[in-house]
This record gives sequence, C-alpha cells and structure tokens, in this order.
Amino acid sequence: MSSFSDPKAISNYAENALRRVPGLSDVHRMSALLMAESTPPDGRVLVVGAGGGMELKFFAQSHPGWQLDGVDPSAEMLSLASTALGPFASRVQLHQGYIEAAPTGPFDAASSLLTLHFTSEAERYRTLCEIHARLKSGGVFVAMHYSIPQNDVARDLWLSRCAAFAISSGIEPDQAKTTAAAISKQLPILTPERDEELMRRAGFSDISTFFVALAFRGWVARA
Repeated sequence: MSSFSDPKAISNYAENALRRVPGLSDVHRMSALLMAESTPPDGRVLVVGAGGGMELKFFAQSHPGWQLDGVDPSAEMLSLASTALGPFASRVQLHQGYIEAAPTGPFDAASSLLTLHFTSEAERYRTLCEIHARLKSGGVFVAMHYSIPQNDVARDLWLSRCAAFAISSGIEPDQAKTTAAAISKQLPILTPERDEELMRRAGFSDISTFFVALAFRGWVARA
C-alpha cells in the first residue's frame, strides 16, 4: 500500500478517496463539529496524517480562527496538501514525519482520519499516546479508519463491500478488487473493540462511535 509516492495516485488522491470512502465529506464536517464543541474560535488543532490536505482545508475554511498543524510522513502528499490549501495555507503549518514531528502543543483538538489503519498495533498505541500527550486536558480527539471483525469470512465480506462501493462510484472493477485484496493482505486492521481498548490505554476517555459505514468506523474521545 505504498501509493503515497506514486505521482499518479497522489494527483488523484482526493477524487479516489471520495469514491472509496462512504460519506468522507460528511466525516470531515462531523469531525469539525465535534472538535468545535470545546475548541475555542482561536483554537489550535493537530491533524495527524494530513497529506492531501482534505480535512485541513475543510477545518480551516469552516473555522476561520483556528490555527492548524498537519503532520505526514510523505513529502509528496504534504506538497499536495500545500497546493490544496490555497488561501488557507497561512494558518497551517506542515511537518514531514510521523507523530514525533508534530509540535508538542498543547492542542485543543486533534484528528486522525484514514491513517491509523496503516500502523501496527504497537505503533498505533504509541501514536495514540503521543497524540494524547499533545492535547490539553479534555481536548477532543476524532479518529476514523478501517475497523472490522477479524475472522477471515467477515474481513473478506466487508472489504468486498467496500470494493462494490468503489465500483458503484466509478472505480474500475479490477482496480477496486485488487485494492481490496491488497488491503486485506497488507493493512493491520483491528477490531472496533481492540481499537477502543488502545484508545483507553493511551489515556482517552468518553470514547464513543460517531460514524460507521461499511468497513470504516469513526470515534470521538476526550484527553
């Protein structure tokens, strides 16, 4: 799943993400609403996995006073984010690397959308701990990624449904099925129960689900 250095995949990232992830635009809107519940108008927000700039742009556009920091390991994806931000770029600082490259904060809120499913269980827990450490007490954390039952039958069924959604959105059938097979083989997807357990161990509380769509699940929690 190393498409984040492929120029063609990068140039089509936003379009393909919207085709593959049910309700992605609404996830951005819901995430902003959830973070705004306790983030002040001049708040500071951390976006983990910011490459592409989709949520950065939406957050900046919908909350003109927020200052945002985005971190991502892909220089190419950060370049895409910088271009996508356009006039909002002055309120966004981009940092290349993993969570350690992010400023220490403190941040009022943080998001990690379509990112944590790329990390192993140990790396996911460490990333969650690092995010928690950068948030103010009571700060909001929003996460969304693949999270499904892990027996072979259930895993293959839900990923095949994701492929069917992508096909219905205009993705070539062979491409959609190949991607689903690669996701099943390569991504360290966890169960929803395990994802929530790791959040609790990292220090988050008031964990609740705000989004479920096919193989994707989203949570909101408090530091």
